[in-house]
Amino acid sequence: MKIAVFGTGGVGGYFGARLAAAGNDVTFIARGKHLAAIRANGLRVTSANGDIMIKPAKATDDPASIGRVDVAMLCVKLWDLEQGAAACRPLVAGGGYVIPFQNGVDAIQRAGAVLGAGKVVGGVAYIAAIIGEPGVIRHTGTMARLAFGEADGLVSPRVEKFLGVCGKAGIDAEVPAHVAVAQWRKFALLAATSGWTSLTRQPMGVIRADPEMRSCLRNAIAEVVAVGRAGGVELELKEIDGTLALIDKLPAEMKTSMQQDLERGNRLELPWLSGAVARLGRAAGVPTPTHDLIAAALKPYVNGSAAAA
Repeated sequence: MKIAVFGTGGVGGYFGARLAAAGNDVTFIARGKHLAAIRANGLRVTSANGDIMIKPAKATDDPASIGRVDVAMLCVKLWDLEQGAAACRPLVAGGGYVIPFQNGVDAIQRAGAVLGAGKVVGGVAYIAAIIGEPGVIRHTGTMARLAFGEADGLVSPRVEKFLGVCGKAGIDAEVPAHVAVAQWRKFALLAATSGWTSLTRQPMGVIRADPEMRSCLRNAIAEVVAVGRAGGVELELKEIDGTLALIDKLPAEMKTSMQQDLERGNRLELPWLSGAVARLGRAAGVPTPTHDLIAAALKPYVNGSAAAA
């Protein structure tokens, strides 16, 4: 397949490299020092699942120069979603489609408003990976999984084709029965862990081992599940303990991407994570005291601060 990876960070860099290593025609869209390093030295991924080196790697900062693609993987931060979707227009003009792999639960709607609903397939990525240095993606642990599907739940030929391509690349991927449910499951995991790792400045192992912090983490998961259920998402209450069990399997040293952004003084996705839980909870009449606290406490850092760490 011809694939464009818009945003060559932890998600796009890791999965894009796996797809390129399997022989797909992959172009990485990046910028600045990261782009320069990829062009000069290739794209390197360090991972317990096996290191990857894509050299030469096709990379650009101009999506329009790539031409039409089969799939555009949109892997930018949440605040860049609309701008990134608009830049994908020439990539999918010939019948291709975009899969947004953002955090949060509204990427399908936001990208669809820019591109048209028929040009967007819902996506979810489970991975802990960052740009370790320009041209290098560092993957923590072994979790690396994709889920994607049509918003209406139908298993379309285009989704089946991409699933097969992922399988041949050794990527753990699935087409869930309802991609919205998969997105909310991820949202419960990520909003809770991003909030608590950032608020405490501690890795996952410290938080889940401490009884008080573990209880707060569980409360954060439960609030997301409650908000989702109030909005008509078919989440079962067992998702709460199921999500906590998944967290118990994560590397003890793992830090969420939002915690690492905080430590680096970068902008935070807080308004679309704990901020969104609090906002949606108010609209639905569902109390979200844990996420209210997280959103308020981290608000001073939302636009980035070198003093954050």
